[in-house]
Amino acid sequence: MSKTQTPQNPSAADATRLALVMAALKLFGRQGFDGTSTREIATAANANIGSIAYHFGGKEGLRLAAADHVVATIQAIASQALGNTGLAQPQVVSAEEAESQIEAAVERMVGFMVARPEAGEIVQFVLRELSTPTDALDRIYTGVFEPVHRRLCHLWAAATGEEAESERVRISVFMMIGQVVYFRIARAAVLRRMGWVDIGPAEVGKVIGIARENVAVIIAARKAGKP
Repeated sequence: MSKTQTPQNPSAADATRLALVMAALKLFGRQGFDGTSTREIATAANANIGSIAYHFGGKEGLRLAAADHVVATIQAIASQALGNTGLAQPQVVSAEEAESQIEAAVERMVGFMVARPEAGEIVQFVLRELSTPTDALDRIYTGVFEPVHRRLCHLWAAATGEEAESERVRISVFMMIGQVVYFRIARAAVLRRMGWVDIGPAEVGKVIGIARENVAVIIAARKAGKP
């Protein structure tokens, strides 16, 4: 067993574990689970191939660890956007406070999804899981998809006066999230159509501004009782 794998050297062991998770996240997203070998993962992580079994029990365990990393990352982003209560159900807030929290959530989503490179690897991994669901998707759904969506639905309801679990509100929240995710999924097409070399702080600011405008217009229309 190598030095990096011993309990006496936990910091190095943690670094190896994280390197393997990040390598798996990238390769599983790009090549698929079946199309990626443990040797490829170990090489990308600059680790001994035996460290995969040591840390995760095998390739499937590593996939679940990658899913847990996705959950932890997005939960952290959501907590920053939604305040101290994180993904817990929000306390009663005014319509103005709810709308402000929704706008903050949209801003955080854009800042992460559009601007941060690692978001691309997370999205690719999740898309693979969505196309061929496994236990990893179950972890991502219960850890992120369902609680984040439910929390945003409650805020949407507080802002508009609609029922939080109504079909209309749930679809509206999915569409709000979707407008942000598109900029990551279709990044290459967005760059070409917009004539941007990259999506930097200036471009991110423009996307945030319009995304917030869209949300404000929809919420205003719902408050007014428009269909």
